[in-house]
Amino acid sequence: YEGIGGFPIGTQEDVLSLISGGFDSGVSSYMLMRRGCRVHYCFFNLGGAAHEIGVRQVAHYLWNRFGSSHRVRFVAINFEPVVGEILEKIDDGQMGVILKRMMVRAASKVAERYGVQALVTGEALGQVSSQTLTNLRLIDNVSDTLILRPLISYDKEHIINLARQIGTEDFARTMPEYCGVISKSPTVKAVKSKIEAEEEKFDFSILDKVVEEANNVDIREIAQQTEQEVVEVETVNGFGPNDVILDIRSIDEQ
Repeated sequence: YEGIGGFPIGTQEDVLSLISGGFDSGVSSYMLMRRGCRVHYCFFNLGGAAHEIGVRQVAHYLWNRFGSSHRVRFVAINFEPVVGEILEKIDDGQMGVILKRMMVRAASKVAERYGVQALVTGEALGQVSSQTLTNLRLIDNVSDTLILRPLISYDKEHIINLARQIGTEDFARTMPEYCGVISKSPTVKAVKSKIEAEEEKFDFSILDKVVEEANNVDIREIAQQTEQEVVEVETVNGFGPNDVILDIRSIDEQ
């Protein structure tokens, strides 16, 4: 039997993976585990309880299959208040980059709290509007924490093939991607001065509050917790004049 290669878990320092449950974040987490890092998980919840349960299952699967020799954390941050503030106050074209900057700020605070040396993301160059070199540089600028991007030169097909090999493909195919629906016309080449001007409108006490209230769970407890039924999704019978509807279905579901 051929093993996964790399280094034993724990021979390198700890990292914090920004996990969404999709193809990219699962594969990037695996790649750092393969290099000997103990990978903790930071999840930004944009889709309620059902979304969090799905992502917990992905994180637990990765840990159980590739890293169960070491205890790790699963940190969940309710990012809905942050998204609400962005939607209310930030120019549409700048929303995507600013959302990612807020995520990096929050994750860096979590990493500092637990003595973690680096963040890990599943970003790949040019894959979406926020992942151009210009935008990635602006995202990096908000934190001194090292950001590792093991998939930076990979195309989507290669990433999906890796997800299939490690067993996360089925999880990822059913996981909605929420970040991409925040902006109708995202910029691919953000300007630092414009981004900073937009962020002056943002109430950073909201970001501080959601980080302070983050839920930290021992990964070993997730199996028991996710066996409970998913809470019933809240429904409404009508819409108000200021309500915004986001269609997060995949093309096949529409």
